[in-house]
Amino acid sequence: MIKHIVMFEFKSENRVANLQLAKEMLEGLMGKVPTLRSMEVGVNFSPETRAMDMSIITSFDDVEGLQSYAIHDEHLKVVAFIKEVTSSSKVVDYIY
Repeated sequence: MIKHIVMFEFKSENRVANLQLAKEMLEGLMGKVPTLRSMEVGVNFSPETRAMDMSIITSFDDVEGLQSYAIHDEHLKVVAFIKEVTSSSKVVDYIY
């Protein structure tokens, strides 16, 4: 199994609305991307300066499943939006 974790820092402009829309769009990928086995989307509440605004934790059967997700049309629509409204992101992929 593969875990794919991404953390995002959102731009301040329309931050709350963009966080909510991104969360809805990401959660909407379940059932649309065949290789996506699970997804958790969390919006941060910690006031720490090192905190990121949102994280996603997804799982796939194998690396090929993650690669299929990465290029899936529905996922790419979400990626395009998130790239417009975020200032940075970090990723971790691992086998478990």
